[in-house]
Amino acid sequence: MRRGLALVPVVVLVLAVAEIATFVAAVHAVGAGWALLALAAFSVTGLMLLRREGVRGWHAFRDAAQDGRPPGDQVSHSLVGLLGALLLAAPGFLSGLAGLLLLVPPVRVLTRHGVRRAAERRVSSAVAGDLFGPRRVRVHQEDPPAPQAPTGDIVEGEIVR
Repeated sequence: MRRGLALVPVVVLVLAVAEIATFVAAVHAVGAGWALLALAAFSVTGLMLLRREGVRGWHAFRDAAQDGRPPGDQVSHSLVGLLGALLLAAPGFLSGLAGLLLLVPPVRVLTRHGVRRAAERRVSSAVAGDLFGPRRVRVHQEDPPAPQAPTGDIVEGEIVR
């Protein structure tokens, strides 16, 4: 875990350099005014979507809790939407593109399933059951072992409690 945390500053630095390089390329391609206008449009759209996704997520969670359904699917769907809106609101073309991708329904569904699998791996089975409902498992049956003849003395009777 600590090894992954040690890489965070490096990853942030690489992303910042990539965002700056992308912005410079956009300025050279369309001009500074249009590039700044596009960044502002991404950010404003992201901020509006943050509010909408947050309200939608809260209502979906509340409705699921009131109906007695597990809220995990609604929560994971909302988290992916909030992450997409947050990335869109952050200044930068690469983060905005990643945010837009997370808001596209097929990508959102795939990401939501990934969030669910990651959550199920990290929490106990009881918590995962409370969040997402009963798990669906596949049982692979092999040929049952041949019954073995009992060894030793056999005593017939019944168990009384």
